[in-house]
Amino acid sequence: MQSAPRQFDVFNGDADGICALHQLRLEFPADATLITGRKREIALLERVHAHAGDKVTVLDISLERNRVALDALLQKGVLVDYFDHHAGKIPVQPGLHAIIDTTPDVCTGMLVDRFLGGRQRPWAVVAAFGDNLADQARTLGTAAGIEAPRLAELQELGNCLNYNAYGDSDDDLIIHPRLLYECVHHYLDPWMFLDNEPVFARLRTTRTEDLALAYQHQDRVALRGGIIALLPDAAASRRVRGTFANQLATDSPDKAHAVLTPNRQSGYTVSVRAPKKHLRDADTLCALFGGSGRAAAAGIDDLPCAQLDAFIATFARSFQAS
Repeated sequence: MQSAPRQFDVFNGDADGICALHQLRLEFPADATLITGRKREIALLERVHAHAGDKVTVLDISLERNRVALDALLQKGVLVDYFDHHAGKIPVQPGLHAIIDTTPDVCTGMLVDRFLGGRQRPWAVVAAFGDNLADQARTLGTAAGIEAPRLAELQELGNCLNYNAYGDSDDDLIIHPRLLYECVHHYLDPWMFLDNEPVFARLRTTRTEDLALAYQHQDRVALRGGIIALLPDAAASRRVRGTFANQLATDSPDKAHAVLTPNRQSGYTVSVRAPKKHLRDADTLCALFGGSGRAAAAGIDDLPCAQLDAFIATFARSFQAS
């Protein structure tokens, strides 16, 4: 007897991936197998063991980094819905429904918001805030009639959800992204989550503490077009790396920023943010050192110590005209 088709939900463990999936499942509930991980755990489709007729929904993970696994699923007759805002050539194959927009002023939560006609708009606003698209988040929220104090609450939530995704191992995290999504999914709107979910207070407190430590203990290299900050080897540094990069970009929007933390490979993990005035080149820079991402925000999983000077020099050249 043939088994019923299964549903797999595959999503980035940051604010954008969590809120994008939550919007979809509020509108279209499904009993799904959840596959996610830390921010830099991108090659997630290889973990999907699906068969012909099964359905896979993918949110906020690079198609380029998952292309081989995606092709294999499609060739088996698996149906795939793919929502993303990272670069990658979209295959034209039966069974694939791709909603992909790589322009720098959108995130996956915003793409889902378009798909749903804005029916779960507050969660799209949280996604955009979490993805460091504050102007776009405010525009979305204002259009939906959300007043400024309530928008500020959504910004804090987006920042906290995104903060939780960073770390070089699961031990660095406050809560695993799969468990965090399950917490979020209990709530119809984000204000209910803010008022009733105990994990939020923990995320907010720890994020505040980690961010204060980053400002206090950074070693900074100031360049003409940007700033490179090196944080100490500690779980707090690894957790706050992306948050600190976003905050530095907000503090000095005319400059590019890179935040480096020592990793277990005896090198550095790097988060790069392009200047907010010119959201470009972050992905190009990181690709030269084996990294990936978007034009506005990208990263390097493992920058060898021997390449640090080369990275600093390339960073300076990339953003000298910013």
